[in-house]
Amino acid sequence: MKQTKTLKVRVRDKYIPLLNEMARSVNFVWNYINELSDRAIRERGLFLSAYDIQKYTDGSSAELPLHSHTIQEIGKEYATRRKQFKKRKLAWRKSGGVRRSLGWIPFKSGAAKWKNGQVYHNGHSFKVWDSYDLSRYRFKAGSFSEDARGRWYFNVAVEVEVEIPAGQDRIGIDLGLKDTATCSDGVKLEASRYYRDQEAKLAVAQRAGKRQRARAIHAKIANRRKDVLHKFSRALVERCGVIIVGDVSPTKLAKTKMAKSVLDTGWGLLKTMLEYKCDSAGIVFKVVGEQYTTQTCSNCGTLPDSRPRGIAGLGIREWSCSACGVTHDRDVNAARNILALGHERP
Repeated sequence: MKQTKTLKVRVRDKYIPLLNEMARSVNFVWNYINELSDRAIRERGLFLSAYDIQKYTDGSSAELPLHSHTIQEIGKEYATRRKQFKKRKLAWRKSGGVRRSLGWIPFKSGAAKWKNGQVYHNGHSFKVWDSYDLSRYRFKAGSFSEDARGRWYFNVAVEVEVEIPAGQDRIGIDLGLKDTATCSDGVKLEASRYYRDQEAKLAVAQRAGKRQRARAIHAKIANRRKDVLHKFSRALVERCGVIIVGDVSPTKLAKTKMAKSVLDTGWGLLKTMLEYKCDSAGIVFKVVGEQYTTQTCSNCGTLPDSRPRGIAGLGIREWSCSACGVTHDRDVNAARNILALGHERP
């Protein structure tokens, strides 16, 4: 079965000046469209579509170091984001200063090709660290993008052959702070201290005003977290046919005193990974409400008097049901109840 997948490879650093120049032109076009759209709304009450915007930008590629497809994609993206955020005017893209926008150079399908072992786009060839053997693929739409450390990446959509995993396990997942994820079959992903382990080094770099060093530390933290979550989510997808996750909200909990610990776990990232990997593999994925899943006995389905309750009960990791006598691991019990909710059982 064929599916569309986005591949991301790093571009060699010697092309940074060229890509930065192209990115500044992208910002110029974006800001022009932003002003144009704002004036059209103020003066004529007209919201310009991507088609309308293209009329005003046709021929500008002759004066700018950009492919005509890139300029069309900028207009299309602008119209999409303006509609998404329901604003008459979006933020300006800044090419300099502390708050400068990270570089972004979009392109349409066919505007980038693999030629002589390099990515060919807009009359330029770019060497990349080719970890996917890009010569095997036909490029669709994509972009060049810059990260916070000034490194550039080539992102492109391609069609790949996907094998459907044979696993048929049904798993419920409870997200927590002691263990990032606990599965209904007892498998756990231990909470790692990605940020906490680097916090002291990060503070030293920030106090010394070493921005590049601080960015490198932040990147290391993010990469470690992504690596662990990718491996865990991939292992689940390989062996499962149904995955059910509790609807715990990291956004809401990030506003409490637990903010650092909550953000360090990467709950949102894990749910995103599971969602798109399950979709790609044809696996059922659901997010269900987790109210009372910790307090309900997964064996008899009652709310016993012996259940852990409130803030005072957070330290109780094991408890016995006073109704049926079964002893539960707190998180495994919650995961089993989440799995039951996914099957729409009370």
